[in-house]
Amino acid sequence: MISCSDGTLSGVTFDLVVWALDDKSTSADVHAAHELCRQGEHADGDTDRRIAAFYSALTAHYPDRPAVSGNADCPWAKVPLHAATDHIEMNLHHTCDDEVLLAIERLAQEHDLVLLDPQDGSVYPPAQRMSAR
Repeated sequence: MISCSDGTLSGVTFDLVVWALDDKSTSADVHAAHELCRQGEHADGDTDRRIAAFYSALTAHYPDRPAVSGNADCPWAKVPLHAATDHIEMNLHHTCDDEVLLAIERLAQEHDLVLLDPQDGSVYPPAQRMSAR
């Protein structure tokens, strides 16, 4: 299994990414932003308040710093999480508890963030955006 402290990737993992995009963003916009991130291009400026709040709430329950070393309950396959001004990428162990995934989804909704599953390309906008359409 992967050690949370060394940041290496081996075994089976998967990614989830939350994005702080505007209300008019489409799935294509999310995919384009993710592709720029993969190419190493990131937005400049201050961290979006939604991203900061999401990160704080998530890591309060699931720390992403070396202190998690040896913690068998650590969901992260790579630490620290990739945090940028407008998104956070989470690389998770395939064995992470469903409660972690539910927490990520709930926090994304609470903080008005778009959730991207890069494995299948699914984009999940916040519920309040769906009801406004």
